[in-house]
Amino acid sequence: MPRRLRSELPDGIFHVTSRGVARAPIVRDTHDYIALRAQLREVIRKFAWNVYAYCLMPNHYHLVLSTERESLSKGMHRLNFLYAQRFNRRYGRVGHLFQNRFSAYVIESDAHLVSAILYLGDNPVRAGLAAQPTDWPWMDIALL
Repeated sequence: MPRRLRSELPDGIFHVTSRGVARAPIVRDTHDYIALRAQLREVIRKFAWNVYAYCLMPNHYHLVLSTERESLSKGMHRLNFLYAQRFNRRYGRVGHLFQNRFSAYVIESDAHLVSAILYLGDNPVRAGLAAQPTDWPWMDIALL
């Protein structure tokens, strides 16, 4: 099923993902994780997002948040653009860091919201980065 056009998305709650180009790393060390989380916090404040959960992974990240559609697109553009600029400067890179545009899936019920948050928690476990979700330092639920 093709992705819905951004203009067709309602305001509401979303599961948002953004992945490195060709699944390449978007973070390489603790400094990058800290910078990405700081940029995320700045965007949350600037665009008045309500974040229920986030999970930063080596080659992608997940967010579960509520916002208006317009603020989602503008905020995601700012987050990915500014973080990519920083990453490229730090590592002497040029070009795209993120693959395509971000993906946004509408959360349609309370059960779907719980399922999305649990999925985020299992991400580092499935990837072999943590024995359990609470062991992964780059994830939180309703913290931001």
